[in-house]
Amino acid sequence: MDLPSSLAWLVDEAAASPGPERFLAELGRRLLSDGLPLAGGALTLSVPHPIIARRTWLWRAETGAVIEALGFAAAPESEAGRDWLAGLGPVWEERIGPSEDGLLLGWAGIADGAGTFAADDAARLGDVARFAAAPLAALAAREARAALLEAYLGRRSAARVQAGALARGTGETIRAALLCADLRDFTALSEVTEPHAMIAALDAWFDRVAGAVHAFGGEVLKFIGDGVLAIFPVAVASAEPGADGASQGDNIARADRNACEAALRAVAASRAGMAHLDQIRQAQGLAPLPFGAALHFGEILWGNIGAADRLDFTAIGPAVNLVSRLEGLCKPLGRSVLISGAVAANTQTALTPLGEHALRGIAEPCAVFALPED
Repeated sequence: MDLPSSLAWLVDEAAASPGPERFLAELGRRLLSDGLPLAGGALTLSVPHPIIARRTWLWRAETGAVIEALGFAAAPESEAGRDWLAGLGPVWEERIGPSEDGLLLGWAGIADGAGTFAADDAARLGDVARFAAAPLAALAAREARAALLEAYLGRRSAARVQAGALARGTGETIRAALLCADLRDFTALSEVTEPHAMIAALDAWFDRVAGAVHAFGGEVLKFIGDGVLAIFPVAVASAEPGADGASQGDNIARADRNACEAALRAVAASRAGMAHLDQIRQAQGLAPLPFGAALHFGEILWGNIGAADRLDFTAIGPAVNLVSRLEGLCKPLGRSVLISGAVAANTQTALTPLGEHALRGIAEPCAVFALPED
């Protein structure tokens, strides 16, 4: 059977597409080659995610470029793909598979005044939709799995797990800035607060700190009660010898500084966010949410740890222990943020030295610094 290029690709190769963006771009390119008069295309998938309900990819035939639009769960459902296609020309659209799968494939034709696709072209696009059902179902399943893993593990950890890093004890040693933070007097607050209000307070706290971590390129590894552990890994690419004449050692030092500076910016943004939240709570007659946070820099083992049938993709090592102990020093020292000497040595930010302090379970005293405005 001699199939058009687009249909043959859907049968033989499309299921191996690395993602919906590449799938849509390649399918659109092949439809153009097969003679279909297209101005653009749109592909929408529903995803199981706490914030994002739908992801839509928009392809423009003139440039071959694909952009992504997100539909959020809290927002009214919109037809981003259809609305965008309607601005290009007549629209052909078809739902792929069961309606609950949320798979929608659409195309815009070349605007010619008729306002519709020619009957033959519409029939050919119907064939494309039927042939696309199987590879799109595979792509949708992969995207759903990725969305779930990212929601529960974080983007970098999810990528490692999807790449096959599943065996217990597997991992790698990486350099990273670490952030450890938790709320003060949380136990006492929880005893006098209704459970739903306590959950809302925790969510608001985690939104501020996790939002700041993600904004500056970090990743939340875990929430532990009212606590957060996050990392800012050293970017491997920036540690390689560059074309600017810098040595490998210079680039490594620069990458270390970048990670520490990102962590410092994130903790400053967290403090600003919490100050604003406390103003809102005060206006509502609620108690503020004081917190403590610590930053450290060092090597960690990042990988699979746990029981044979229940694993956690997390970080362990002396650096993790130190940042946790350092955070426990915030309340005795009357500071909301404490910074280790390892971070202070990797930043140009002005910090206030607080001397060396012994940390429980840590052999050597730790040089401790604070933010000047703290």
